[in-house]
Amino acid sequence: MIGGVDIGARAKARCDLLGLPPYSEVEGQLTRRFLTPAHDAALTALAGWMREAGMSARRDAAASLIGRYEGETADAPALIIGSHIDSVRNGGRYDGPLGIMLGIDVVEALHRAGRRLPFAIEVVAFGDEEGSRFPASMSCSRAIAGTLGAAALAMTDADGISVAEALAAFGGDPAGVASAARKPEDVLAFLEAHIEQGPVLEAEGLPLGVVTAIAAQKRLIVRIIGTAGHAGTTPMALRKDPGPAAAECILALERICRAGTDGLVGTAGRITALPGAFNVIPGAVEFSMDIRAETSATRDAAVDAISAEIHAIAAARGLTAQIRLAQALAESPCDPSLMALLDESLADLGLPARRLPSGAGHDAMVMADLCPTAMLFIRCEGGISHNPAEAVTEADCALAARAMLGFVEKLAANPLRPSRPLRGASG
Repeated sequence: MIGGVDIGARAKARCDLLGLPPYSEVEGQLTRRFLTPAHDAALTALAGWMREAGMSARRDAAASLIGRYEGETADAPALIIGSHIDSVRNGGRYDGPLGIMLGIDVVEALHRAGRRLPFAIEVVAFGDEEGSRFPASMSCSRAIAGTLGAAALAMTDADGISVAEALAAFGGDPAGVASAARKPEDVLAFLEAHIEQGPVLEAEGLPLGVVTAIAAQKRLIVRIIGTAGHAGTTPMALRKDPGPAAAECILALERICRAGTDGLVGTAGRITALPGAFNVIPGAVEFSMDIRAETSATRDAAVDAISAEIHAIAAARGLTAQIRLAQALAESPCDPSLMALLDESLADLGLPARRLPSGAGHDAMVMADLCPTAMLFIRCEGGISHNPAEAVTEADCALAARAMLGFVEKLAANPLRPSRPLRGASG
């Protein structure tokens, strides 16, 4: 119990509530994409909980929801606590929202105790970490970090709707997105609590871990172009079919990443044949590539090797290959002094200071362009994530809230500010 509230149970329960319509686009599963009615409903519910916890609440021009709990003095720099509210299609309930709910509960504990700090606390719900609707991701956190370019607003979804159009219809301000950028002197640090999305903590019997760094990532769109034709009348030897070529390219992606080091992984998560009819040889096949590694050097070497093979495979079949970069994020180390504060907070709870890297991308890696960052991992059952089977326990959520509250108190007692990185450091 903190402040008379069982915050572990409540944070989890609120995540469960947001897994249902109107907070999901699809009955019977959680799908909440950026700038949809389900996203809007979730932000409305979150704003109510933020105000109940003693915060003001507002949406910025890029559709982030920001709750602010003032410090001892007005306009004090803020510790931002946040994560994302969007989900993948048919995803889990805790990936993202749990970090927001825990941030709200930490603030409510301070509010109930009448406690003000030398800094403000802002709890932020980012809207586009997953990139489930548009090709790139993290639009909201990039807007706050000041790294969202105009090209991101021109990207379109499967229905041809641009980010700018969707944002305007949502009530945002695509022309004023630059106003969402925060000044480095106004932000003290960023803390993100998140389920691990992996099996390490559970395998070691630990509820919490401290993140050391977030892996480098590149998202690419590959198009193999051939010649469309009738499926029944075009002999196999005379076809220019991009389908088998795309399959060969994806196998090359798998082979190169399996042979790699430094946590290299590659995924082809979306494949589309055009025009997409049963009785038509595709004229083109498009697929995505998500390539990650612990370092940008390893990631980029893999991208170069895979790209070379894709062009060679296409040429050998008389086809054309086009490869377009959708997003690049460099590895993002967490701030050592902030990690040490999290270590101390875990020790106060009788827990070992287990440090581990994150293979998944997070808004924290974008926020590192603005301020020092820290991440707290929470054990999830079976390491399962991006899946309806995603699960956490109330007890682990309560420990996470206590660790976060301890971190906040230790940061308030620490007169030294962590050093700030240069903008643009994450690529």
